Amino acid sequence: MDRKARWMLPDGVDELLPPEAAQAEALRRRLLDLFDSWGYELIMPPFIEYLEALLTGTGRDLDVQTFKVTDQLSGRTLGVRPDITPQAARIDAHQLRREGITRLCYIGSTLQARAEGPAGSRNAVQLGAELYGHAGVESDLEVISLMLATLRAAGVEQLHLDVGHVGIFEALLEDLGLGPAAEEALLDALQRKAGDEIAVVLAEAGVETAQAERLSALVGLHGGVEVLERAQTVLGWAGPAVAEALEQLRVVADSLARREPELPLHLDLGELRGYRYHTGLVFAAYTPGYGQELARGGRYDGIGRAFGRPRPATGYSADLKALLNLGGGVAGSAGGGVLAPWGDDPALHARVAELRAAGERVVWQLPGDEQDNHGCDRRLVERNGTWELDTE
Repeated sequence: MDRKARWMLPDGVDELLPPEAAQAEALRRRLLDLFDSWGYELIMPPFIEYLEALLTGTGRDLDVQTFKVTDQLSGRTLGVRPDITPQAARIDAHQLRREGITRLCYIGSTLQARAEGPAGSRNAVQLGAELYGHAGVESDLEVISLMLATLRAAGVEQLHLDVGHVGIFEALLEDLGLGPAAEEALLDALQRKAGDEIAVVLAEAGVETAQAERLSALVGLHGGVEVLERAQTVLGWAGPAVAEALEQLRVVADSLARREPELPLHLDLGELRGYRYHTGLVFAAYTPGYGQELARGGRYDGIGRAFGRPRPATGYSADLKALLNLGGGVAGSAGGGVLAPWGDDPALHARVAELRAAGERVVWQLPGDEQDNHGCDRRLVERNGTWELDTE
């Protein structure tokens, strides 16, 4: 093996070096303070755990993203977490077991077998917030608002919000009797807005004309709030589940228009992001010049059922490193510091300790190190037996 290649990182795996690592830590602290100000409690789940617990309630999509290893102690299969959300659900349902509403937040490393998108990282530092125990659209709105506040706290100001509802597709699909292959083909075609392919799949499956027309209509039901009026005309008589989903979308759109009048809002009734995982409203935030979503989330009710305690749930997640890159470094530290000459003078050591206790960055200048100021903009110098600060 080439010596240089020996030190290369795997594709899609990256690391943070100075000063980006310090900026990432400053952003992490800022966001944790933000979560706390909204009443979200911090959790720190393990990086690895038994596979069956890690994948509970998440569907097969997460399975293929999970690195698997054998535990040398128990012989059981362990999984390296590709997503912290299922761990948060396990903690809510199995560990905390609280009654009523629980708000949890987290920031931690994840590892995925494949990157999501060409610019995606396989070792994202995932941040997120989850709200359990409330089934109303109000909790979805709270989480959407927190997601937007998170992105702005990271320095991303130009935001666009996409909102959909997987319950519409689920309701239209019910009782059609499609086999797994036909359902998968329909999902894929709908995500690509391929109307002709949808028609072929439904025709081959023998779906009645009226039902096929409603499913095919989802391709064009996207745009501003006016899309809800068109949807009411096309889908309004499809059943109570569709009517309820449309009403939830209307409530969200009306509320965001009052709270965020300058925020561009795009509704997409054919959006099936996380279809096998989410159960209701889904949403994602975008910014110009970035080819994929900055943050995404949605409702995933009942995920705790496998732990014996099904709970309503909604939440969102994002990658701290992506936010850091897009935020323009606004979360970084101010820089600078104090360069202290190496020595054993007790007064010097007392002064260094005093400065560090006051929050200053103080770097010892070791013997022979005459050229590098280590990013310091001031220097400790001795004058008349006292150690004073001089500007570099």
